[in-house]
Amino acid sequence: MTSEVMEMNIYGANRFPEFTRTRSASRAVIIRGGNILLSHETVNDQWMIPGGGQEAGETAEECCIREAEEETGLQVRILRPLLVLNEYYENYRFISRYFVCEVIGTGRMHLTEREIRIGAQPEWIPFSEAFSIFSHHQDWAETSEERRGLYLREYTALLSYRRLTE
Repeated sequence: MTSEVMEMNIYGANRFPEFTRTRSASRAVIIRGGNILLSHETVNDQWMIPGGGQEAGETAEECCIREAEEETGLQVRILRPLLVLNEYYENYRFISRYFVCEVIGTGRMHLTEREIRIGAQPEWIPFSEAFSIFSHHQDWAETSEERRGLYLREYTALLSYRRLTE
């Protein structure tokens, strides 16, 4: 899939001068009827856009489609690339590729043991509500750098989507 896509960087306060490890992931932005499909970790009430780590030999697009089905039980088709976010924390560079997707069928969820333990489940919520949840990323700065960074990442993706559709 070739298309011009915006690329942005997020630098954590704890980043090292150089990164020595890289992790790539893909995420599916799925919007239907003004709602967005998110993964909700019910045990700790944390939200995120469905997606996860890219496996060896897998393209970013294949990863997005696989992860969307594993986390939501829905089969998706990629409509277009949305955004590439490079995040730098400690000695890591995390690359998240976001794709705008549409639901094309029902598949099977396949949650990891960790996802089962934290009560991960897919939930459709109004886009405006998701935007509000993620816009409060800085509220987590004192208590959870991990959640602050995750919510900033997701907020940036939703902001890009909103700009795309305005």
